[in-house]
Amino acid sequence: MSEQVWTVVVAGGAGTRFGSHKQFAALGGRSLVAWALSAARSVSDGVVLVVPAGVPEAGTGVLDAGTGVLDGHRAGVDGGADVVVYGGATRAESVRSGLAAVPASAGVVVVHDAARPLATPALFRAVVDAVQRPGGPAGAVPGVPVPDTVKRVVGGLVAATVDRRDLVAVQTPQAFRADALRRAHAGGGDATDDAGLVEALGLDVAIVPGDPGNRKVTTPEDLVVAGVLLARRDDDAVPAAGAGSGVVAGPAGTSAGSGSRR
Repeated sequence: MSEQVWTVVVAGGAGTRFGSHKQFAALGGRSLVAWALSAARSVSDGVVLVVPAGVPEAGTGVLDAGTGVLDGHRAGVDGGADVVVYGGATRAESVRSGLAAVPASAGVVVVHDAARPLATPALFRAVVDAVQRPGGPAGAVPGVPVPDTVKRVVGGLVAATVDRRDLVAVQTPQAFRADALRRAHAGGGDATDDAGLVEALGLDVAIVPGDPGNRKVTTPEDLVVAGVLLARRDDDAVPAAGAGSGVVAGPAGTSAGSGSRR
C-alpha cells in the first residue's frame, strides 16, 4: 500500500508589501490560494490550509470543496482543503500549525506557499517522487539557476563575487519525509524555507529542476506578471486550428469540455 502524502498550503501572511492579504487576490478569475490548493490536491491524500488569524472570512475547521469562502473568493473550487487552521507570527510558526494538523499516518509532507499560484501539478509530482524513490533524500526542493552576477557585500563595499554556477534560487512546493520535517520543526527554529531547517539536522535535501514560471507574488506588480504568465500558459495549451482530435488540453491535463479547469 502506498504511503500517504499530505500538503500544507501556507497562506498565513499579512501581505505587507502587497498592501493586503495577497493570497486572496484574484488571478484569472480565482484567488491565488485556490490555484495553490488545486495543484496541491493533484498529489495529495489530504491538504491543510493555513490562514491568517483575524481575517473574519478565514474560519477554521473543514473547508468544503464546493462552498468554502475565504475573503470573498471561493478558495475550495476545483480542489479545496480538508482542514483549515490559523497561522502564527512567522512563516515557520504557520508551517508548524499546519503540520500539527497532518495525521501521523502521512509518510510525506509537502509544504507550498499560496503566494506561488503557478506551481504546476508536475512540479508537485517531481518533488514527491524524489523523496519517495528508494534510498531517496529527506527532502526535495525545486531550484532554478541564478541568472545575475551575485556579490557579497560588507559595509557597503563588495567583499567578493560569488560563483553563481553553484547557486540556485529555490521555490516551493518542497517535499519531505514526514518524520524529518517534524523533527526539523520540533525545536521551534526559524528559517526562510523548510529545507533550511531539515538541512540543519544534517539530512540530505535534493534539488529538482524548478520552473521559471513559478513566480512568487510579493507586490501588485508581481500579480500583473503572474497574469501574463497564466495567459501565456493557457495560450500554449491550445493547439493550432485543425490539429489533433479537437480536444483542447487544459493546464492540468483536463479537456476543455470536461468542465474542470485548474
